[in-house]
Amino acid sequence: MNKKKLVIFMPIINPGGGVEKNFFIITNYLSTKFNNVTVITLDKSVKKKLSKKINIICPNKSLFDNFGRRAKFLISLIYLFKEILSNYKPTVFCFQGIIYCALLCKITGTKIIIRSNSSPSGWSNNYIKKILYKIIYGFADKIIVNSLNFKRELKEKFNLKSVCIYNPLNKTEIIKNSKIKVKLKFFNKKNLNLISVARFSEQKDHECLIKSINFIKKRNIRLLLIGSGPLKYKIFELIKKLKLTNNIKIISFKKNPFPYIKRSDVFILSSKYEGLPNVLLEAITLNKLIISSDCPTGPKEILDNGKGGLLFETGNFKMLSKKIIFLMKNKKLFNVKKKHALLRLERFNYDKRLNDYLNVINN
Repeated sequence: MNKKKLVIFMPIINPGGGVEKNFFIITNYLSTKFNNVTVITLDKSVKKKLSKKINIICPNKSLFDNFGRRAKFLISLIYLFKEILSNYKPTVFCFQGIIYCALLCKITGTKIIIRSNSSPSGWSNNYIKKILYKIIYGFADKIIVNSLNFKRELKEKFNLKSVCIYNPLNKTEIIKNSKIKVKLKFFNKKNLNLISVARFSEQKDHECLIKSINFIKKRNIRLLLIGSGPLKYKIFELIKKLKLTNNIKIISFKKNPFPYIKRSDVFILSSKYEGLPNVLLEAITLNKLIISSDCPTGPKEILDNGKGGLLFETGNFKMLSKKIIFLMKNKKLFNVKKKHALLRLERFNYDKRLNDYLNVINN
C-alpha cells in the first residue's frame, strides 16, 4: 500500500452523470492502493457508494444544498485549503471545479493532477475563458483526458500536454443490471425502437433529436428519452407542439437505465460536445447500434470513424433523420457495425485503465 496522502476533490454529485460514474470507480480503486485517501465534497450521498476506507470530508448538515454551483465550489475549496494546511505535502486529484482547485494548489505549492471531463469546444469561443483555461490548467502537474481527440485539442488550442486514459468500463456490471425486469409497453417489435439517455441541457441538444423524428413522424418509430435537467419541461412542450406524443415518450432519470437500453434497437446521442461519453460504451456493451453526433470529442473515436456506428453532423436534424431512415431500410448493417464496436471495447478494459490512473499518480 502506498503511503502517499491523496486528496480527491469532487464538490458536487449529479446523479447518473458520466463524471460521477468515473469518480466512484476510480476513487474506490485508489482506496485499495493507497493507505490515505480523502474525498472533499458537499454531497452526503457519496458515503453510500464509497469504500469505508476513505476519509470523507463533508458537512453533516444540509446547509449548502440550495447554494449555486460556483458557491459550492468555493465552499469546498475552503475545506481543501484546511486539508492542505493540516497535512504534509498531499497530492490533490481534481475531478471538478478545476480552475478553482488548480489556482489554490499553485498558491500553496501543492501537487495537483486534474481530470478534464469534457471538450472545451463548448465554450472556447469565449476569449477570457480561453486565456484562463490555458494559464490555470498549465498550473497542473499532470492533466488527464479521456480521449485522444481531446488530447489533440488541448495541444492545438492551448499548447497543453496531457495524458489520455480511456474510461474504465465494467461490462459485467452493466450486463447484470440490464437483466432486471421493467415495464415498458412503449416499445414493440413492429417499430424501430430508439432510445437516448442524457441530461436535459443545452449540451445534449435534444431539440435536434426531436426535430429529426418530426421529419419522419409518419413512420413506425418510437423514441424513449430518459433523463432530468433544467430543459425537461421545454423539451416536453416541444414534443406536444409537434404532435409527437405517440412517437416520443419521456421518463425521469433512472439509476439503472440498462434494462431500457437493452429493450431498444438503436441508441442515439445528439450532443453538441462531450469528453468521452460513457453512455455510448454502455449501449455498445448491450449490443446496441449507435447513431451519434460527430461532436468534439469522443463519439468518432469510440465508433472508429463510423465503422462501429453511424455519425451525423452536430445539430443537423435532417442528416440525423436520413440516418434513421437508412437504417430502417438496411437492417443488415446493424450486425456488422455492432460487431465491430463490440470488438473495439477492449480499449476500455476495466483493470488496465484503472492501473493507468495508478501509474500516473505514482509517477
